[in-house]
Amino acid sequence: MTHLSPLPDAGQAAERARDLARRDLRQRTYLWEDPAISGAAAREMAGADFLAAMVSGALPRPPVTAALDFGIVSVQPGTVAFEMVPSEIHYNPIGSVHGGVIATLCDSACGCAVHSMLAAGLRYTSLDLSVKFLRAVTASTGRLRCVGTVTHLGSRTALAQATLSDESGTLYAHATSSCMIIRPGAPGPEASEPRPA
Repeated sequence: MTHLSPLPDAGQAAERARDLARRDLRQRTYLWEDPAISGAAAREMAGADFLAAMVSGALPRPPVTAALDFGIVSVQPGTVAFEMVPSEIHYNPIGSVHGGVIATLCDSACGCAVHSMLAAGLRYTSLDLSVKFLRAVTASTGRLRCVGTVTHLGSRTALAQATLSDESGTLYAHATSSCMIIRPGAPGPEASEPRPA
């Protein structure tokens, strides 16, 4: 049996409002575009052209980049760069940028570097990601650049690495990733996922 907490009375609600007013609260809103637009384009375009269209704004960027406030800034076949300015929205409970945010940035750089080498119709998915956190990142760190580069491109798998550095070149994280290359007609990773009855 489920027990519901009683609704607060007017006095409790007023006290809660006063408590919130005493705190130094922040608020953030952000916008994103329909991800289906880019998803459809990704199936038709060569990887480097697809990513360059995101850099130029011709195609919408992924919603995750709006949620975490980072973005792709340059594309060359085999090398892709993202940038982020760390802020409080990225913080963990101990007052520094959450490792998951750094891992997301590194994963994006590695994966997109691989994607930049793929012909139209080919897809990829990350198989693993290993991140080494070398220094704490805070809002005072300043702009960070995460560069992903392909170190091996095979017919079925690819390897990539990413480096996360500040504007002076100080290294904050290093990551390696392997990706599976999915060819037309081949089942994607979703084929092995259990389906609801």
